[in-house]
Amino acid sequence: MKRFFGSQAIDYTWTLQKGAAFVRNFADGFTDYTGSREENISRLRSAFKATDAIVIGAGAGLSTAAGFTYSGERFKKYFFDFQEHFGIRDMYSGGFYPFPDEETRWAWWARNIYFNRYVDAPKPVYQDLLALVKNKDYFVITTNVDHQFQRIGFAKQRLFYTQGDYGLFQSATGKIKQTYDNEKWVMEAMAAQGFIRDEQGRFQMPQDGRISLRIPQKLIPVCPDDGSPVAMNLRADETFVEDAGWHAAADRYAAYLSAHEGRKILFFEIGVGANTPMIIKYPFWAMTAENPQAFYACLNFDEAICPEKIRIRSICIDGDSSDVLSAIV
Repeated sequence: MKRFFGSQAIDYTWTLQKGAAFVRNFADGFTDYTGSREENISRLRSAFKATDAIVIGAGAGLSTAAGFTYSGERFKKYFFDFQEHFGIRDMYSGGFYPFPDEETRWAWWARNIYFNRYVDAPKPVYQDLLALVKNKDYFVITTNVDHQFQRIGFAKQRLFYTQGDYGLFQSATGKIKQTYDNEKWVMEAMAAQGFIRDEQGRFQMPQDGRISLRIPQKLIPVCPDDGSPVAMNLRADETFVEDAGWHAAADRYAAYLSAHEGRKILFFEIGVGANTPMIIKYPFWAMTAENPQAFYACLNFDEAICPEKIRIRSICIDGDSSDVLSAIV
């Protein structure tokens, strides 16, 4: 345990420090070749069978492979009016747009939250991943905020969402260390814009295509504790609220790693890009290097690499997560 956490046995941030130290002292170079695609898929199947534990580290690429794209046809279908009126071209940049009033800003966020949090992903990527690990001893750490792991059936007690959740509000200042479920508000705000529920209860565009860019002033969300403005519980700056649930999940993640120290463990990284490598990628490299029983697998599109130091215990697969997970299943 001390090798991972020192005297801070339940402090998840020590994994970040471990990863940062590994990269700072790194001098052996990187490789993207650990065998042919067929060989790597075969090795990954074998690793799933042979390991005692699996730590999944999931980034935005996993949800993109599942069909949660933030631009293109999906964006045009649900946000065409925002594109026409404000020139917004994707869901991500729209979150930073200086809307003219709160009624418009929260109409935007209601749609963004609904279509990226309260619906299932178009492709069965998360289902395929669950099929691989559901009978295994696993834990998931993810920077994704779309809640797809829990929607599909991954055990809540085995999930750690480090960067927040589209389904939660927090106080805008971050001074109140609580978060608030926003599902009821989202459904009301979607209906107020003119979206219609279908037979399955899912919101769809009305047949005439007429929807509103604004919600009524009375629907602008406020903090239930003091009536102050709220914000999304998404990590963007120092105001991000790490509530009691966040800390409990962080402690469970740290305890899981501690309990499996020195054992056969697979660190399976999927869709993690270069934006936040210090949360998943670097710690996975460091913990693999320290444990001779550990294996590291990286599944990513155009970004599947590993340090030369752990190459013989690494599997790098460059490809679409949807195709590769389906092939493994």
